[in-house]
Amino acid sequence: MNEWLTAQVSEPAVLVTVAIVEGSGPREPGAKMLVTARCQHDTIGGGHLEMCAIELAREMLKDAASEHVAQARLERYALGPTLGQCCGGVVHLAFELVDAPLADVLASLRERRRDDSWRLSAIDGPPAALLLDAAGAIVTGASAGQRGEGDDSACVKRATGVGSAASAPPVVDRMRGTHVLRDASGRRWLADPCLAPRAHLVLFGAGHVGAAIVRMLGELPCTVTWVDEREDMFPTALPANVAIEATDMPEAAVADAPPGASYLVMTHSHALDQRLSEAILARADVGWFGLIGSHTKRVQFERRMAARGLPPDRIANMVCPIGLPGITSKLPAAIAASVCAQLLMVWEAQQIAALNDSEPALRLASR
Repeated sequence: MNEWLTAQVSEPAVLVTVAIVEGSGPREPGAKMLVTARCQHDTIGGGHLEMCAIELAREMLKDAASEHVAQARLERYALGPTLGQCCGGVVHLAFELVDAPLADVLASLRERRRDDSWRLSAIDGPPAALLLDAAGAIVTGASAGQRGEGDDSACVKRATGVGSAASAPPVVDRMRGTHVLRDASGRRWLADPCLAPRAHLVLFGAGHVGAAIVRMLGELPCTVTWVDEREDMFPTALPANVAIEATDMPEAAVADAPPGASYLVMTHSHALDQRLSEAILARADVGWFGLIGSHTKRVQFERRMAARGLPPDRIANMVCPIGLPGITSKLPAAIAASVCAQLLMVWEAQQIAALNDSEPALRLASR
């Protein structure tokens, strides 16, 4: 997930961001890729657009290597007339050389992957990069705790490379997605939300299927808590969005999960599956709950849970068997592909349902 951010890059690079999309485009505003002289990390949609973006990014790297100042750029690409792509829209791409201030911003973003942040970069004039938290306070680029609202404080001047309030960073409208705005002097800035994933999965079971699911979810916008009693079952290398919890009391992970979390139960023990299922369904704020097993297993669990007083409507929310209908393969990778597709459908539906929520971050997450 977010290879543009998590890739270990030790050479000069350019960050390419989809800043504006007019009509249809291959990726949404906020999509990014990191380009070096030898490789790229992540994608802005492929095709001719991406090829042209890589060429321009590498030209900027050559300019920087020859000691020319590689200014940030905002370039317009008409996909149909100019590039011959079927999307037919217009895409504006922001190109930023990863200098020391931007490198600091990216380092802070890696540490804040589970927190909402806003990246603010100057397109015109001297290079400038700021990172704001969800409340608008500056995290990186100036003294922490200062507000990124265009004030005339010395910290903001140092961060932006300007010396007057007229050229200070503009106020960021955090109700919007990625966009370009201007400050009081007309200088353009890229405002880019880097939001923590809203989807969170608590996965019980470190067997073959659980491991296959974790590998696939490592490429998707979510966070995972992976729980098992057997510490030696976890691999040494994990995706950046996965945290392991090796515990003799896996039921505690149910109590610790955030409201609206999704749950997958696939442990080595049917008795433990039963206890976990009851603990999950006892919560009133479960986003989704899936249990690996057959229709026969579901019937058995339903009877036991009904006998223990769990309400029928809660029991009915249990998804068992899991996965998309029509996929019958028992291969761990096939089960994982089916279940991950099912989770994506659930999470996208939850995002759509959250559109009317008043929290700005929830609105942004659906864009």
